[in-house]
Order: sequence, then structure tokens, then C-alpha cells
Amino acid sequence: MKIGYFLSSEEYSPAQLIEQARLAEESGFDGLWISDHFHPWNDEQGQSAFVWSTIGAISQVCELPVTTAVTCPTVRIHPVVIAQAAATSAVLLNGRFRLGIGSGEALNEHILGDAWPTVDVRLEMLEESVEIMRRLWTEDGFVSHRGKHYTVDTARIYTRPDAPLPIYMSGFGPQATDVAARIADGFITTTPDHELLERFRKNGGSDKPTQAGFKVSYAPTADEGVDQAHRIWRNAGLPGELAQVLPSPRHFEQASELVTREQTAGSLAAGPKAEDHLEAFKPYVDAGFDEIYVANMGPHSIDMMKLYRDEVLPELRRSGS
Repeated sequence: MKIGYFLSSEEYSPAQLIEQARLAEESGFDGLWISDHFHPWNDEQGQSAFVWSTIGAISQVCELPVTTAVTCPTVRIHPVVIAQAAATSAVLLNGRFRLGIGSGEALNEHILGDAWPTVDVRLEMLEESVEIMRRLWTEDGFVSHRGKHYTVDTARIYTRPDAPLPIYMSGFGPQATDVAARIADGFITTTPDHELLERFRKNGGSDKPTQAGFKVSYAPTADEGVDQAHRIWRNAGLPGELAQVLPSPRHFEQASELVTREQTAGSLAAGPKAEDHLEAFKPYVDAGFDEIYVANMGPHSIDMMKLYRDEVLPELRRSGS
């Protein structure tokens, strides 16, 4: 099993993300996730840079593989443009790039004024977008396409890697997981759901890589860690489909008022103790994921990486994870 670092584009500036990527490699992480948002989840997070510019810069400072977690190639950005951006990223990273995709959230995708589709339609759009992107990465001539959701007129990507890019798809419910098993090269999620993981494997993904990610909150004390997590990321405690349908950071801030500090404290590893951070990995290890990515919340990412370099990563590898 591989352990990676999760770069949060919503919380950190591009310069901070680039530095974190460099330090993650020095600290012994095996790869990088990076989120792709137009808006942060709330104003307290305060960032949301264009991920493709950040990936280009990261390619110049470290050699780790990079996966978007995740990009939505359906509403806000046409799949032809995502195909070009991903191909350029793969060239810059010498093939160490995987395009993680998902059906998206209204938070990011509503900005052009398009209606927010139902989940059935979003998955249908996502499947068509995958078909378009793969054609652009593999066909030698110009690509034209007239489908239910997209039109492509004599498009050709000239700068692309030697091999087609792998596409990993997120699945947070049975319907999306089934689509991922059928059309994707790998699976992405943020919950240690063994049933969904097995569903993916049984429905066509048995030989495909699986990734999962979660957040911790390193701080000098556990109380400080909980406080900063609750202040910056309490939206992570929202239940159900709210994350897919709320349209603005303001709405997430309002809904997040329902999440108590006690709920935040019970949902994550906070503070400086290696054993607490190791325990946070256990549900994902037990579920059987191939790769696990961990993000830090708050201002202590450098100290968090030192802890992982010295104690957490060696112990995970000693225990055979």
C-alpha cells in the first residue's frame, strides 16, 4: 500500500501548495492528490487557485505522481479543454499524472449559469466526457463528436504523453461506483466504505487501483487541532448530498452551523501524537485500499510532515500497510 499527501487547493495558496509538494517528497510520501475547485467550501478556507497552473509548477519541484481529486469535466469546463490540460500535465510530469474525475458539486459548477443536473444526468455527462477525452488522447487525426451533451468539432491535441492517461473516478454511492467500475481505470473515495470498495471490484474493477483520502489536523495540542479543524473545515461534517447541491460558500457556512465542535472532535485525528494519526489510517487499511492520501488542516503542515517522516510513515510501513 502507498501513502500519499493530499494538497488542499481550497485552504492554501499556490506557493504553499508547491512547497508542500516538495516537502511531501522529502518526507517520504509516495504520491500527491490535489483538489480542483472554483470556490472554497467556506470563506475561512480562503483560497481556490486554478489547479492546472499549480500542477505545472509542482512538476518542476518534485518527482511524485499527481492525481486530481477530483476534476469535474462536464459543466464548468468542457471535456475537450480538460483533455488538453490533463495531457499537458502528463507531459510535464513525464507520465506521472492520473486524471481523477467526478460528477462535481454545484458549488463549483453553477458559475456559468447552467442548471445543475440530477445525478443521473451528471453521470451520463461524465461518461460521455470520458469517451471524448480518451479519443483525443489516442486518435491520430482530428476528433469530431456529436453526442447527447457535447459537440466537438475537428479537435486535435498535439501535446500529449506517449501513453493514454489513466482516469480514476470518484464514487460516493452505489450508482457512481458502478459507473466507475465500468468506465474508469481506478477508483477514488474519501470514506473507508468497504462495501462500496467491494462493489467496485465485483462490478468490473477487480484489477484496478483504488485510492482513498482523509484529513487530519496537526497542532501543538489536540484541543488546538480540533479548534482549527472546526473553524476551517466543519463543512466536512455535513451529511448526505448537501455537498453536491449547495451553491455557494455562504450556504456551506450556514449549513455548517449545525455541525458541533464535539462532532468535529469525534471525526478526525487532531494534535501532535503519532498514535492518533496512525489510528486514523486503520479504517482505510482495513477496508483494503491500495493508496491512502492524507491532508492536513491548519497552519502546521510542515510540522505535520516532520511527524509523518519520523514516526507515522515508518510505522505504517513496518506494520506492512
